[in-house]
Parts: sequence; C-alpha cells; structure tokens
Amino acid sequence: MSKIFQNIEIPIDQDLEEKLQWLMPEHGPYRILRQSVDARRSHSPHFVYSVEVAEKGETLNIPEFDLEKINKPQDRPLIVGTGPAGLFAALRFVERGVPCVLFERGSDSGERIKGINQFWRYGKLDTRNNVCFGEGGAGLYSDGKLITRIKSPHIPYVMNRLVQFGAPAEIQWLSNPHVGSDRIRRVIPKMREFLKANGCEIHFNTQVTEILFEGKQVAGVRTEHGTEFKSPHVVLATGHSATDMIEHLHEAGVHLDGKSFAMGLRVEHSQAAINKIQYRQFSEHPKLGAANYKLAHHNNDTGIGVYSFCMCPGGYVLSSGTEADGIVVNGMSNYNRNSPFANAAIVVSIDHGKNFGKDTFGGMKLRRELETRAYQAIVKQGGSRELPAQNLMDFLYGTNSKTGPRALRAGSSPSGALNVRLDELLPKEMRNRIREGFENFQRSMKGFLTEDAQVYGVESRTSCPVRVTRNEESLQSISHAGLYPAGEGAGYAGGITSAACDGIRIAEKIIELIK
Repeated sequence: MSKIFQNIEIPIDQDLEEKLQWLMPEHGPYRILRQSVDARRSHSPHFVYSVEVAEKGETLNIPEFDLEKINKPQDRPLIVGTGPAGLFAALRFVERGVPCVLFERGSDSGERIKGINQFWRYGKLDTRNNVCFGEGGAGLYSDGKLITRIKSPHIPYVMNRLVQFGAPAEIQWLSNPHVGSDRIRRVIPKMREFLKANGCEIHFNTQVTEILFEGKQVAGVRTEHGTEFKSPHVVLATGHSATDMIEHLHEAGVHLDGKSFAMGLRVEHSQAAINKIQYRQFSEHPKLGAANYKLAHHNNDTGIGVYSFCMCPGGYVLSSGTEADGIVVNGMSNYNRNSPFANAAIVVSIDHGKNFGKDTFGGMKLRRELETRAYQAIVKQGGSRELPAQNLMDFLYGTNSKTGPRALRAGSSPSGALNVRLDELLPKEMRNRIREGFENFQRSMKGFLTEDAQVYGVESRTSCPVRVTRNEESLQSISHAGLYPAGEGAGYAGGITSAACDGIRIAEKIIELIK
C-alpha cells in the first residue's frame, strides 16, 4: 500500500530520492503530488514536496480520468468561443460521446500568430486575430499560467488532458504550474484535432452575431454569414473582451449585472533584480530559476485593495488591445522564462456599486475611456504601435525625467514604448492607490522601488466588468433558459484553469439534461 509524505523539505543542493530512501528504505515507484520553493528563510531556500510512494514491488494507481459515454445524445450543444472555457466544454462533450459545434470569430492558432506579429511589429491591428481573439483565447498569448485559487475536482483532469496534448508533465504537481506561451501554442492544435476527430464541428472565422431565442428559451445562434444553427443549449464562452456580444445580449433582454473588477498598470523590473530580492545570495543558483512574487495591500480606511496579478518571470510586456484606437497591456512568459525582464500587473480593485451605482456598463465605459486615452497619448508623442511607459520613480513622485537614470529604457515589449505621464493619465484615485501599494510593496520586498524599473499602461482587461448572471444550480442565464454563460467573459472565472473548469461544469450540466 502506498504512503503519502507531505511537506518534505529538500535543500536546493540535495536530492528528493535521497530523502525518500531515508524515509522509506525499501520503496517502489513514487510520484510527486506537489512541489514548491520556500525562500522565506534567509539562510536556506529549499524545495517543499508532497509525494506518494509505493511499497517495493507495488505499482501506483495513477488516475486516468476515464469518462462514461452516454448512449443517446440528442441536440448538439453549440459553443461560442475557443478560449479555455469553450475548448474544455467541447472536450468534455466529445469524451462523453456528445457531438457539439464550436464557433470562433478568429482563425486557428497558426494564422492567428501572423496577425499578432503584424500588430506588434507594424501597429496593424487585426480585430479578429490578436492577443484576445482567435483560437485559444486570451490565455494562449498571456503566459500559459495555470495558477488558480479555486478548489475544483476538475483541476486534475484539466492538467492531465493538457499533458496528454503536449504540455510539460510538471504542471500536474508544481505549486505555480506554467506551460509557457510558446509551448501552449503547440498544445492547442493537438487538442483541436482531437476534438474534430471525435465529433466536434469547428467553425473558424465565424463570428456569432446573434443568439436566437423563442420567448425566454434559447433556440440556437446566427453567424455573421447568415447561417443559423439550432439547439436548445448554447455555451457562451466569448472571453473578457467581446463587448459586441455583451451589447447584443443587452439588446435581447438577457439579464446582465455590473461586476467589480480591477485596473491599473504593469510594472517591469530586471529579472536579476527580482531574483536578488527573493533569493538573496542564492539568486544565481541554477535550480531556482526565475523568481516570482505575489503582493497585496489593503487599505482599511478606504476598503480598496491593490495587488499584483499575472506575474510573468522572465517575461514580456505585450500590447493586447482589440480596438484600433485603444491600448491595453498584458504580460507573458515562454516556458524557459529566459527574458532578462520580469513584469506583473499592479491593479486596483474597483467596486461596481460604489463607483457606478446602477449603471451596468459603468465599468465598460471606464475601461474604454482609459484605453483610448492611452492610445491618444502615444499618437501625441508621434507614435502608433508603442506602449505608454514611465519610470517607476517618476510615476511615484509625479515627475517626468527624459534624461539621466530615470530616462525610459529599452524593455521587453515587442511593440516598443514611449515616455508618457501615466501618473496624469490615470484617474486620481486609481493613481494614488497604486502609489500607496508600491510604497507598501517596498516594505515587504526591499528594492522593489528602483529607478531601474518602469511602468506601462493600461492594464484594463483583468476581467470583464459585466456579468451575464446565471443560476447557481443550473448554470443557465437567470432570464433565458438554455443560455450557459461561461468563463471570464461571463464573469465566472479568472484565468485559464478556472475558465476550463467552468466549461467542464457547464458541459456536465447539459449532459445531465440530454442523457
């Protein structure tokens, strides 16, 4: 019978197998359940493991997540969007024997990258193929991080299937699992081919422009080509940037609610500096790799939180807007995390009720306003595709240094950057809260505030400011039966893993109705 050893501490210059030999001298095969790095002790960063170990001569029972197929699928569910929620809903359907239809406004990932590169290099935006739209959704080009705070029984299944399609095996046990933007682009096509071979009909370059209703019941969808697809089950997984779909739902009378969200900037340091802060004298140890961080500050007087989000060690700052006259920043890392820079969003929580009252679209309006202002600031500087950036200390003190140690320096963005007064571009309250957060972060990470760092704007797509409200039990819209809002765009997820799990939950709810 296997044994589970938890919280095994291994110094960075020692080996896990040696420790297991001491704990269980006559052991058989083992598997890592969880691995993390603990660098809190100043004298010795170390790895922390949880491990399942079999007795000698025994084998481990590795879960394969075999799924029962249903025998009589009826109407094919329709899925709008090929982000994590849509792809994993489709995967669950076909593995359970349910044919389905998947729609994507953009192209497959091979064509999508061409549009993205054109935008980064020349400022020519393809409104269908960009960092937010196209096969794989926003997560495909936003680092491939699989970190999640949710507790879902579907997480092991998600990780297992990603590994089957080519993701690195360690995502199943690392505390901060990461595929990398370069590797996840190779995972998605394999997933696509599996779906097509097992009963999923996929339509690329096919935007769903209308959800069809018969009274308060979903009847299907209509595409931009005028083609109608009938089904009483529509999974809406359009992502956090499909404002046109949100507007259509509003016009159709679907119940929507304004949702609290977060906005701010993205800060970039040298990765060497972050390594030094986190790992001190061990910062160049080859086993430790690129260090990350997670920071948060809550003001008890205002009730407003400032926190880091989507931290990208060894990463790049990306231009990721979806409108030609707006600028959005995001971040990513490749699998090896070998860029000389580290970046993270630093965002302010925005309470919908306090800031916008009954205006459902108040958050959408603010998002659009700041993205447009960022673009106009770049045009005013004579640019077109560059990102607005400012030295971190200039942002903190409200100054504008064009020369000297605070002058804007070459960073990681493939679009380049121009010096813009981001401290003046942001609303006063947001700017002040971010400054307060930076000063607080300096206390927990000595060296975080430095003239060698700079900020980029605006980080505005952390989540959708509007929720397509659904019933907690049925997962259907509270106003229109058969409409299943899913993932980030509907307001029910906050990353690749949570969106994937949400898509799976919805697929299972639909299967309960049709089997």
